[in-house]
Amino acid sequence: MKTDHQISAISVETFDYNLPDECIAKYPLEQRDKSKLLFWNNGKISDHTFQQLPSLLPENSLLVFNNTRVIRARLHFTKKTGARIEIFILDPHQPSDYALNFQQTRECSWKCIVGNLKKWKSGELTHAVSIGNETVAIKASQLENNGDTVLVKFEWENPRFTFAELLDAAGSIPIPPYLNRESETIDQTRYQTVYSKIKGSVAAPTAGLHFTDEVLNTLSTRNISTAELTLHVGAGTFQPVKSETIARHEMHTEHFSVNRALVEKLMSHNGKVIAVGTTSVRTLESIYWLGCKLKEAPKSIADEMFVEQWEPYQNNSDIEKTEALGAIISYMDMNHADHIEAATQIIIVPGYQFKIVEGLITNFHQPKSTLLLLISAYVGNDWQLIYAHALTNEYRFLSYGDSNLYLK
Repeated sequence: MKTDHQISAISVETFDYNLPDECIAKYPLEQRDKSKLLFWNNGKISDHTFQQLPSLLPENSLLVFNNTRVIRARLHFTKKTGARIEIFILDPHQPSDYALNFQQTRECSWKCIVGNLKKWKSGELTHAVSIGNETVAIKASQLENNGDTVLVKFEWENPRFTFAELLDAAGSIPIPPYLNRESETIDQTRYQTVYSKIKGSVAAPTAGLHFTDEVLNTLSTRNISTAELTLHVGAGTFQPVKSETIARHEMHTEHFSVNRALVEKLMSHNGKVIAVGTTSVRTLESIYWLGCKLKEAPKSIADEMFVEQWEPYQNNSDIEKTEALGAIISYMDMNHADHIEAATQIIIVPGYQFKIVEGLITNFHQPKSTLLLLISAYVGNDWQLIYAHALTNEYRFLSYGDSNLYLK
């Protein structure tokens, strides 16, 4: 693993490439699994379709999916003056738990980004929401302005409806800003994975968008097992790296949940562990580092289950994977829990030594992004050959674009 000094010297410009606008997929393909699949197999590149994925995976592999579901996070209000205010909800504040917040029937508060904030100095905003044959007025008021974000309180008078139901009725899917269009009806289904379950993300784990029920069913014929975790993707996933070196970039924090069944499966599995998407990579690697801390000082982190940005590069732990995962199981036993909830700020850059992930399914990522650095951490400088091949062979890029399978 690289030292702190070597990390600080990583130039972000090294991870730039020319991405023509016409190569960015503005809409999904008619059929999910008809997308192209670039297969990088320990330095060799070949072209396939996503329907062929099961035949390319090593037998006895374990695919780990992120089952988060994108919420309709954009709410639009109109003031009496005619000014339009967009409230983009990011993280639950009160209650702070996603599930509890969505279940509220009177009021809740969220950390938000507010569009056209200069037109909303004070006072309540009201939006009439139609649900079935009823109309519910949802009110928004500012609790605290923190500059980049605003703490917003939402209230409504009809207790028959939860906040989740109000969002489903009034909100819109927050498609990526680089698509340069408003969300449309097609995005309501296609900007979700077919296995999405747990509401909480403001962006899709896009590597999973290619999977269909048919592809998932075919996996079992190759003796390929599957497992799920939950990481709620935040708006920070689109945050560009503005610093010259990666050491000065502050990684965004995301919340995740991992159950006992997954941890036990990771401990006992004797095939390759393949992450579906960079969010699954970040979660799987984060639980290793959480396990290391729990093994060394379980009581000291009980109230703060959190992996800091540079923690893996400072610890250089030699704890075995099974030991780290075993510490997580012991922690669950001690707390009579069947899952852990934690947060991670981990940043994975060239020189990182993967502790759990042995393969990756992902999309093509933006130039100079932390996601591209994560890819380089796995494939090395071959990312340049991979992306050059994709551009030359008319692959579609970014969220609605084509897919990659990386194996060593």
